[in-house]
Amino acid sequence: MKLLKDILYKVRLSEVYGSTHIAVSDVTMDSRAISSMGLFVAVRGTISDGHNYIDQAISKGAIAVVCEQVPEKIIENITYVQVSSSTDALGIIASNFYENPSEKLKLIAVTGTNGKTTTATLLYRLAKSLGYKAGLISTVVNRINDREIHATHTTPDAVSLQKLLHEMVEEHCDYCFMEASSHALHQGRLTGTNISGAVFTNITHDHLDYHGTFREYIAAKKILFDILNSGSFAVINIDDKNGPIMTQNSKAKVRTYGLERMADYKAKVLDNGFGGLHLLLDHQDLHTKLIGEFNAYNLLAVYAVASELGWSKIDVLTKLSVLDPPDGRFQYTLSAQGTAAIVDYAHTPDALKNVLETIAKARTGNEKLITVVGCGGDRDKTKRPEMASIAASMSDQVILTSDNPRSEDPETIIAEMLAGLDPVMRRRTLSISDRAEAIKTACALASGGDIILIAGKGHEKYQEIKGVKYPFDDYSIVHEILHPKT
Repeated sequence: MKLLKDILYKVRLSEVYGSTHIAVSDVTMDSRAISSMGLFVAVRGTISDGHNYIDQAISKGAIAVVCEQVPEKIIENITYVQVSSSTDALGIIASNFYENPSEKLKLIAVTGTNGKTTTATLLYRLAKSLGYKAGLISTVVNRINDREIHATHTTPDAVSLQKLLHEMVEEHCDYCFMEASSHALHQGRLTGTNISGAVFTNITHDHLDYHGTFREYIAAKKILFDILNSGSFAVINIDDKNGPIMTQNSKAKVRTYGLERMADYKAKVLDNGFGGLHLLLDHQDLHTKLIGEFNAYNLLAVYAVASELGWSKIDVLTKLSVLDPPDGRFQYTLSAQGTAAIVDYAHTPDALKNVLETIAKARTGNEKLITVVGCGGDRDKTKRPEMASIAASMSDQVILTSDNPRSEDPETIIAEMLAGLDPVMRRRTLSISDRAEAIKTACALASGGDIILIAGKGHEKYQEIKGVKYPFDDYSIVHEILHPKT
């Protein structure tokens, strides 16, 4: 239980109706999850408006309400707190309720279109391997030291985030490494959170269904660096032309990394193949299991953060050499006949291009490359023809299939992808809406030594169709086909 007046600390109040000297048992923005003596924060969301559920929250036991517009009917013995922004208030209230956990550990947030999961996960694994207690908040999974917690969003809502951080503090974590999505930043989920360091990986075409324009998408990413204080640091990819934009007017100490331009942290790719990367990083040789130039950037970002945190550079390089990539990030299996299948989360044009370029550099030229790819439903439609064009121009054979069609017809999505192909590309393209059948077909078309890329879903263990999530795992399916039980 916490006193309402205490958890309203630093919240900009417009009006208060009732007493703030009352004990509150919990904080939520979901009227269905309210507990007796709880505080309900009415947030205007993208789908529904919490103000429409104030009465429901009170009927379920809420003792206080934070809102932007106070209801016409005031209920006796209920405290109403009016604020200009419920979204901003929620983050501060949640942080106060959970005793400001982000001030008790070092929180590193990673944002960008591609590389967030790999960078955050490698940082977590690196910290653990160096003997630190650490937490991870990512698209794939959340972790509190060695305890695994299912992840539902790239970045949790404000209350869930503060609760996770509180549990990390309770288990004496020194660090937390977190993905910060553009949606989360735009929706203020990190308001009230103290961020020790931030990383910008890159920014390319994505999420325009939500942000509307690329300019707005950039602005959403920049929020992370705008909220940093003078005691924090920002690590940005200087090879991305939008990198410097991120830290304009930022109070943080800015550090840069890159492969091409002059930077504070620089590396050179000496060898790049299916055997892994060989880098010259900070004048030191680094052999690593990770593959591809995009992973050279991820490793460089990790090294930069570790250096800014004051970790031993030699220890960091030693541990980086043995770390594995996260599930669904260039995860591959090799059949007895020599067929290689790669599963990757690449679901944007740039990510798909990066993966295909990585494969191209590792090929001998004698093998065939078959790419299985789809686009998610109810998401940015403008990238569909571009994704298909990239796949068809860089592969010997392409199979267009469904990803997570959600409420859309998979055949319609595939038709919109096909619109990006010229007649020559179409001749080497198949359309199979059933994703499992598409993967089986790719395996049937492949001979020993050929390469199969299955792109788009990566680590996901489901396929979402018409509001239902069905069990589905790209890697398990292709692994079973290429490694049949005798």
